[in-house]
Amino acid sequence: MSFNRRSFLKTTFASAAVAAGSSALAACGGNTANASVNAAAKTCCSANTPELKLSFQEGIAPGENLNQKFDYMEQLGVVGFEPGGRGLNGRVKEIKEALNGRNIQVSAICAGFDGFMLSTDPAIRKQCIDTMKEIIVPAGELGSTGVIIVPAFNGQVPAMPHNQETRDFLCEQFNELGNFAQQHGTTVVFEPLNRRECFYLRQVADAASLCRDINNPGVRCMGDFWHMTWEEPSDMGAFITAGDQLQHVHVASRKRRSMPGEDGDADNYVDGFKGLKAIGYNNYVSFECGAQGDRTIVVPAAVELLRKQWEEA
Repeated sequence: MSFNRRSFLKTTFASAAVAAGSSALAACGGNTANASVNAAAKTCCSANTPELKLSFQEGIAPGENLNQKFDYMEQLGVVGFEPGGRGLNGRVKEIKEALNGRNIQVSAICAGFDGFMLSTDPAIRKQCIDTMKEIIVPAGELGSTGVIIVPAFNGQVPAMPHNQETRDFLCEQFNELGNFAQQHGTTVVFEPLNRRECFYLRQVADAASLCRDINNPGVRCMGDFWHMTWEEPSDMGAFITAGDQLQHVHVASRKRRSMPGEDGDADNYVDGFKGLKAIGYNNYVSFECGAQGDRTIVVPAAVELLRKQWEEA
């Protein structure tokens, strides 16, 4: 029998989910002695009402311009729009006008910065901070939930070592960046990636732990189902561990990073949705993916699949 790390370790995180749910119930005065994983996942003391708010990155919906894309999104009931950060300052008027009178809001802003925070070169770090601020300002003006950032990709060298000093440095820098984001009514959002793309920050729990150490409402984290496929033994455990630090979620098919559903039975998000419901998550689940088939067919099918699995969770 072949070894499946995800299946083997899932029980550990399921137990953690029970513990998390049990703690929440205990805080509310509930009895958790015989709580099951599913019972824990459905139990939450959060004042938030969990809601599946779907969002599209700009390239997801068919259409030649924003108005055509937004028309299409409204027909599907998609309520979030996730633009890229590069050049965002020059697009504020365009985006605001296209969104006017619609039931669609800007969700997160997908990166777009230059440099990287873990560079050993102070000039490259400054470039990262400066360009992030250039994105944060229009992000706040657009009412975005946050600007996504990755501390370093594998190809970005030379980088600081993975040690306590580096973590302390990140906490200090992101506390300052979080303050700036708060001043502009938004946040910065850590995105964990899989090990093929980054050496630092690969699990949602690690990102959430950083957020808690920074202890700044302007700094939050996210989870991406694609990256989580390779790094998380349990989607539910990952999201429950993140708790109120979770600000955004990306979704894609789990083999080829295409539209949810295009990889068949592998595209199961129910476990993760249970975790989102457990923490009262009501921010966006945003499509970050390509497509194998005709978008006019596979995009509506993906939306239907996610809603069906949300109801199952």
